[in-house]
Amino acid sequence: MNPLDQPHSPPAPANPTPGMPAQAMPAQGYAGDVPPQLACQWWQQGDAVLVDVRSDAEREWVGYVPGALPLAWKQWPAMALNDSFDQGLKAAVPAGKKVVLLCRSGVRSIAAARRASELGLEAYNILEGFEGDADEHGHRGLKGGWRFRGLPWRQG
Repeated sequence: MNPLDQPHSPPAPANPTPGMPAQAMPAQGYAGDVPPQLACQWWQQGDAVLVDVRSDAEREWVGYVPGALPLAWKQWPAMALNDSFDQGLKAAVPAGKKVVLLCRSGVRSIAAARRASELGLEAYNILEGFEGDADEHGHRGLKGGWRFRGLPWRQG
């Protein structure tokens, strides 16, 4: 088997990253912001549904989290709001479960978390997103994010 086809799935780190909160932090309009490691822990323990709100193109080209629900907040290439988002989210998140929302850098997932909260869900934004912030050269993947933190993901 090609090594690139192997899942990247080391266990979630037990200790939080320095400078990153170890627990959910309250937020305006949704339940809170969580570090990637805590979101992964909740998801792996069955306490939360992990929803990847990036576009299909982003998941295909950059990578995805196996087992996460792919439900775009905005559709590529026009980045228009996904008319099926509400319906898909309500169908995927059972009563009493949290939902943790993942995007590229933790921006679209805030908007998605606010909308999920309006729908009556306990919704959390995953800090840093899948790729983290851009570095001084405009490159992502080197300054935080789900992938950078060594959490489960696969390429294309």
